[in-house]
Amino acid sequence: MKILKYALYAVAGLVLLIGAVIAYVAATFDPNQYKPQIIKAVKEKTQRTLRLEGDIKLSFFPDIGAKIGKASLSERASDREFAAVEEARVALKLVPLFSRQAVVDAIEIRGLRANLVRARDGGTNVDDLAGPPPAKEAAREAEAPFKVEIARVAIEDAAIRYTDQAAGAKYAFTKLNLKTGRIAPGVPTHIEFSATVQADKPKLDLQTALKTRLTFDPEKQRYALEGLDLDAKGDAVGVSGLVTSAKGDVDVRGATKELLASKLAVSATGKQAGGDMKVRLDAPKLAVTKDKVSGDRITLDVALSDAKSKLSAKLEVPGIEGDAKAFKAGQVAAAVDLQQDGAAVKLKLASPLQGSVEAGRIELPKLTATVNVVNPKLPRSPIDATITGAATVDFASQNANLNFSTRLDASNINGRVGLTRFAPPFYTFDISIDQLDADRYLPKGAAKPAAGAAKGAPGAQGGQAEQPLDFSALKGLNASGSIRIGALKVANVKASNVRLDIKAAGGRLDVNPINASLYQGSLSGALSVQAAATPIIGMKQTLSSVNLGPLLKDAADFDTLEGRGNVSLNVSGQGGTVSALRKALNGNAAIKVTDGAIKGIDIAGTLRDVKSKLGALKGERTQAANKAEKTDFSELSGTFNIVNGVAHNNDLQGKSPALRLAGEGKIDLGQELLDYLIKASVVATSKGQGGRDLTDLSGITVPVRVTGSFDKPSYNLDFSGVAADLAKRELERGLTRQLERRLGGAAPAQEGAAKGSSPPSGGGGLRDALKGLFGR
Repeated sequence: MKILKYALYAVAGLVLLIGAVIAYVAATFDPNQYKPQIIKAVKEKTQRTLRLEGDIKLSFFPDIGAKIGKASLSERASDREFAAVEEARVALKLVPLFSRQAVVDAIEIRGLRANLVRARDGGTNVDDLAGPPPAKEAAREAEAPFKVEIARVAIEDAAIRYTDQAAGAKYAFTKLNLKTGRIAPGVPTHIEFSATVQADKPKLDLQTALKTRLTFDPEKQRYALEGLDLDAKGDAVGVSGLVTSAKGDVDVRGATKELLASKLAVSATGKQAGGDMKVRLDAPKLAVTKDKVSGDRITLDVALSDAKSKLSAKLEVPGIEGDAKAFKAGQVAAAVDLQQDGAAVKLKLASPLQGSVEAGRIELPKLTATVNVVNPKLPRSPIDATITGAATVDFASQNANLNFSTRLDASNINGRVGLTRFAPPFYTFDISIDQLDADRYLPKGAAKPAAGAAKGAPGAQGGQAEQPLDFSALKGLNASGSIRIGALKVANVKASNVRLDIKAAGGRLDVNPINASLYQGSLSGALSVQAAATPIIGMKQTLSSVNLGPLLKDAADFDTLEGRGNVSLNVSGQGGTVSALRKALNGNAAIKVTDGAIKGIDIAGTLRDVKSKLGALKGERTQAANKAEKTDFSELSGTFNIVNGVAHNNDLQGKSPALRLAGEGKIDLGQELLDYLIKASVVATSKGQGGRDLTDLSGITVPVRVTGSFDKPSYNLDFSGVAADLAKRELERGLTRQLERRLGGAAPAQEGAAKGSSPPSGGGGLRDALKGLFGR
């Protein structure tokens, strides 16, 4: 007993001695004396500048703790601030250390500021602080694990900013407050969190608040939220005045691939694009375990509305049953109702659902959808269609596919639409249509704009400003696919064997190639659109052996040129509206037409009229186009240099049996105006359009000025030169006859003179010739 008694005295004395030593150290040791050494050591070790403006206080009993005042740490090799605190305290319980346990009594931080940066090469501004892995890591793993627990954490008024230079994005968490209970694996702890969250990609400005009981166990990959209560208010992703909440219980167990959820309710309201938005998701119960998959009915309701439109959508997934290998549900149903500007679209969709949790796959094997469109602006309304098909979603490979077929009026449509990547999404498609009259489904007047509509400035049409070109949807679009149409009619143009290969990426859309057969010829080309602040559009087209008359008549109601020809076009432009784009076009074009005619004027016929009525000519003659008249040609060709929407040509050449045409001028595509000078020269021939009747006019050149709009051109024929040439010719003939008479010779009979007429005598021949020429 005495031994025990003395042993107890010894232990007590040892404890008192240790306590006395700790008390002495605590009373006499001043850590602030070591600030310079600490600052120097940090500088040498990390090449960062540590500033300790506040006091350092240590405690040794009952907890080992440290408390510092205002302090900051710079970026590596820079004076820029990396992190700072107004005040921080850490306390560690002493006794558990002897059993290889670290129990942090408290972590308290006030006024934390941190600036985190991810560089373009993927590195961060904290990589140097992490340091290399311990050299004896393998040996340490063999030892008994060192357990860490935290009794509580309190963070007040923190601000953490993160800059991702690789993505060009910035994120900020300000006014951040966090309170927790005990934090230890597998132990539920109460959490209260609030912060202002801001970002530029995507645009976010939210005030958030979270309350829940968190259970986490990294070894078992388990994360559970019990009594989740999340609220957020502010602006997010184009939604202003957003108010959202999420409530329920969620338990995710990664090691066993299990999910348990109950009483889940997510709702959101706000304003988007000037309209109201309401979304609600309810999932009363969902359980996915290794042996069983079950769940109650899941519903999703969406409502969007503004001054001009209203959208409502509803999705219902019935009860699910099965196991992880295979589960199924009854009929999944979805309904969409859209109303806008007097038009209405109703979509109903239904299909059984099946899938596999283990394979990460969902299927809609017998998908049926009905579509009803009512729009008084369409040439035909209502439009009804039924779509059948099958859809699959494979989460493991990030792949989704929809195979479908439908009949729309006389059109049979079959295709496949898919996703080959979920984030960011990459769409694929392959669509085949046997025949399609697109004009039946375009708004009235949209397929063929009124002539001259592009000439006016914005507001010229009924006082309405021209709608801007909007290709913003291309900025986030990644897609690739093809569309094939057996017979197509669009904007009144008919084509067959149409093929379009389409790619979209990086805010750019490319359609290449564009192939089609049309008007007894063929078309090949490409189109590109760049969704810049002011859109950029480029086009290359080649028409080969196309019957131009019917094409121009159908496409633009342009009934001035006919013939079979080849046309090449290579243009690009940048503009915010259609009219601005046309005025900004630059590039080149070429045309070659054979066996055709220019409608609206008969140059040969007009010259025949000149011959018979030459005495009435005094100068110029202007006439409006007469569609009943035309000038035939065997060949017409020219090249165009297009600058700022104006096509310049200086090598127009045309041939016909009776005429040779040469011209130059310009075509203003933006204003739809013509300004052309065509020189028509008569050639000696007895063939072609009135060739025999024009023999006397051989060598005469008539300037023809073509001006006016595309739809109402006018032709100005300058006959003053013709009169002078013919007067000179008649004078020479008269003098020749007089000289031959005086010399005793017989002048040759005048071509075309009446049989039996007497030749003019004496000096009156020249005077009569002049009278005949000028009608005096």
